[in-house]
Amino acid sequence: MTVKHALRAPMSIGAGLLLFLVAMPAADKAGDEPRVTIEPRVKAVKTSDLSVDSSLVLIPVSVTDSKSHPVVGLDAHKFRVFEGKAEQQVLHVSADDAPVSVGIVFDASASMTSKLPKAREAVKEFLKTANPADEFCLVNFATKAELSVPFTSSAPDIQNRLMFADSKGKTALLDAVYLALDAMKGAANPRKALLIISDGGENDSRYTETEIKSIVRETGVWIYAIGIYSHNLMLPEEERGGPKLLDDLAEASGGRQFAVHNADDLPAAAAKIGLELRNQYLLGYRPAKVEHDGKYHKVQVKLVESGGLLLSWRPGYYAPGW
Repeated sequence: MTVKHALRAPMSIGAGLLLFLVAMPAADKAGDEPRVTIEPRVKAVKTSDLSVDSSLVLIPVSVTDSKSHPVVGLDAHKFRVFEGKAEQQVLHVSADDAPVSVGIVFDASASMTSKLPKAREAVKEFLKTANPADEFCLVNFATKAELSVPFTSSAPDIQNRLMFADSKGKTALLDAVYLALDAMKGAANPRKALLIISDGGENDSRYTETEIKSIVRETGVWIYAIGIYSHNLMLPEEERGGPKLLDDLAEASGGRQFAVHNADDLPAAAAKIGLELRNQYLLGYRPAKVEHDGKYHKVQVKLVESGGLLLSWRPGYYAPGW
């Protein structure tokens, strides 16, 4: 199954890509206190891992097998890239394990009570995949979202803070994702990602799903989510909608969701995400026809021989408008 993803980013000419992030806060609810501990900004500059200069387009791609193990060692001849309907020549493929800045978005709401110990263990397993140059921040959320640990290269700082996380309150998942994306403004590494661990039961955010997905598409931040779900058909409506919400957020970024139904499976899922994040490809091609029209150009990535492998990528970019 091919997973398609989208990125909305105005492209600039030069060595990198500047992304303009437009934060559109939801209308205030009368009498409500702000639930996010940051002030939304009208515009911010982000750096993406999908870039285009005057002639070169770079697209990050993830390739995994049916058991979610990263597939490595593929060269340019194994990939096919299409812009619109026209096939492009893949000029190079790189797979460097570059440092990454990761925002961990951790659900500590009441619905996570029985899942909290294994959720903490999942974060520990994810951090084991880290490189010395990586950095992490932690956003805890329940009724409110809080940046509990600013960016640090110390994994124990994250783990120690999680030991004090108590499960209580509602689930302000979308506010937490916004807060984590905002924290990425201070990230040191060009590669950026969020790891969300939640049951996806959104029920208490000021930001809407539409607003957050719009912001996600305009950033270069990959989102991986571990959704923890019950087979109970009597769950509240917001919890039943959790899988789709996390799927939509992840796919809008280029990442994907790992759904588990047993908390014991959380650590293994987190370890797989860590490995996949470190084994992404970056495909480079020069469009046959370079456009400076400021429009969205769709991109599709395939393998010459898929063999049941799964691909995820951002299938588009905005060309420069000048």
